[in-house]
Amino acid sequence: MKQILAFGDSNTWGLIPGAIDRYPEYTRWTGILRRIVTPKGYRILEDGVVGRTTVFEDPARPFRKGIDSIAHYRSTEDLHTVILMLGTNDCKKALRNTPEQIGGGIEQCISRFEEFIPPEKILVLSPILLGENVWRPDKDPAFDRQSVETSAALKEIYRAVAAKKGCLFLAASDYTAPSPVDEEHLSVEGHVHLASAILKKLTEAGLL
Repeated sequence: MKQILAFGDSNTWGLIPGAIDRYPEYTRWTGILRRIVTPKGYRILEDGVVGRTTVFEDPARPFRKGIDSIAHYRSTEDLHTVILMLGTNDCKKALRNTPEQIGGGIEQCISRFEEFIPPEKILVLSPILLGENVWRPDKDPAFDRQSVETSAALKEIYRAVAAKKGCLFLAASDYTAPSPVDEEHLSVEGHVHLASAILKKLTEAGLL
């Protein structure tokens, strides 16, 4: 069975806004895809880690650099496609990354995946935007106003990186937005919209 890897952070894991739990399997965008593609002979591999960055060490949540986990999939049997969505945690105020630095981080992740899967089978997603008030104490003070601006700049940075590397590209922010509960994570409807956009993109690219 051909395998599709979904590699990301808490919005791939399926964190419920304002909570510490995750959505049920078939509520998450990965599970929605699973329900559709399994009858077609594909398996969805979920690898979402809360707090995961591209290549940057977060002192508050160490050992969550995405690039360090990519090599685990080098020997994955029948790995067919990679869906890569990281960058939100790279915007945290403690890291002080510019959009360009985050773009460099996603490029390094792509390069690591390209060691064992062709770039045309990598779908790079720029993440959903952070809400304007995500930094408030009742939401996620790990971010600040600059984080919001940085998040908004990632779409075009990622688009350019994907084009340079020969990957597919999709801007998650074109199809969905964070829940108003925490202005950071997808609502139930957001997972539906994102799954639909990814499914359409992979189908158009001939990967499904």
